[in-house]
Amino acid sequence: MAEKARILVVDDEVGIVEVLRALFRREGYRVKTACNAAEALEALQQDTYQLMVSDIRMEPIDGIQLLGEARQLQPHLAVIMMTAYAAVETAVEAMRKGAFDYICKPFKVDELLLTVQRALSYEQALEENESLKETLKTQFHFSNMVGDHESMRRLYTMIEKVARTESTVLIRGESGTGKELVARAIHASSPRAARPFLAINCAAVPATLLESELFGHVKGAFTGANRPKKGFFEAADGGTLFLDEVGSIPISMQLSLLRALQEHEVRPVGAAENIPVNVRIVAATNEDLETLIRDGRFREDLYYRLSVIPLELPPLRERRPDIPLLVRHFLDRIAEREDRTISIAPEALAGLNAYDWPGNVRELENVVSRAGALCEDSRIALEDLPDNIRASARVRPARPSEETPASADDFDLPEGMSLKAFLRDKERAYIQHVLDRFAGDKEQAARALGISLATFYRKYGG
Repeated sequence: MAEKARILVVDDEVGIVEVLRALFRREGYRVKTACNAAEALEALQQDTYQLMVSDIRMEPIDGIQLLGEARQLQPHLAVIMMTAYAAVETAVEAMRKGAFDYICKPFKVDELLLTVQRALSYEQALEENESLKETLKTQFHFSNMVGDHESMRRLYTMIEKVARTESTVLIRGESGTGKELVARAIHASSPRAARPFLAINCAAVPATLLESELFGHVKGAFTGANRPKKGFFEAADGGTLFLDEVGSIPISMQLSLLRALQEHEVRPVGAAENIPVNVRIVAATNEDLETLIRDGRFREDLYYRLSVIPLELPPLRERRPDIPLLVRHFLDRIAEREDRTISIAPEALAGLNAYDWPGNVRELENVVSRAGALCEDSRIALEDLPDNIRASARVRPARPSEETPASADDFDLPEGMSLKAFLRDKERAYIQHVLDRFAGDKEQAARALGISLATFYRKYGG
């Protein structure tokens, strides 16, 4: 990033422009300067930039107006505003209109460089995720799946491969991880895409009715069966049937399901003959089916029939870098649905990033929707989040499972490097790890490390 990013510096003070030009070039960035908004807009029309650092107080076009026009020309342009006036209202207005952050003159070099680094990293992640989503939408119809974590990329590849087959698929993952989205992606990417996709939550249907729901019934099969009814298997003929919470199917019904999978036919309740069906089965569970098998509550032969191709969905806490992408996705959906734009404060995003999300993506979506409805000035603040998430934002100690286990290689002293330099390098790497955990929030990271903000800047920048 540092070697390739192009930065546009805009300020009517020549001295500031020259200082920033020299500073950014020293860090390896490619720099273009402009002395007013008109020059900046001309530069944006002629070339692509990853970041614009602009003064707010300029004439005749100020930085706020420039911000709006610049983001129209280049939607993924990260913007940092500068002002000699520590006017909170002006800074907040700039951030509402799309600025990543603001700094006050005179600024500290270390703080400015950290802000630049965060802005470039964040906007690059958003741009890459949008590009990934467009590719997946075009090729694999994954339009509602958001994530750029390595585990998600592996999942996308598996979905592509699985979709070409007719094999049954068993999707495993915690509640709220998006198992039905994966099932729909498999169907939409398969040769069956033009045929029905039907989903049934086996845990939500009373055991006495589940057989009728799956296989159908004939008229008079039981009290209340006043007319014949197609079951899900027959209704999904030619397409895909998604059996969610398959582990909750009563053991007494599992043999009928096994026969339907093996013979490709079903017998409606009360019928004398079987009906042939052509259905692909995708099942899902958040239960430990192996334990259910040992307890005699799930048939082992049915398990192997369902899990020809197993897929594992990672919990959200194991792919935290995707949280900002998901938040932006949910905010975009609110904007599209309600015709209003909502942003999120860095400290609120840090709070979301620090929380463990036992309810996974579904819980995150609910929290963002609730905060979006309650926030003032169309900006989600930390105070708009639930108490448990605000509490996690204060200090989130490192957990052993989140750290990479130390190996002997971690402590090999590189040839020619002094012990002091080696320790300084390891210290800075750990500070970066904590900073990433708090989504780039320096104050939160400093508190978690137990050091002052000034010490944080000195150690991180030094």
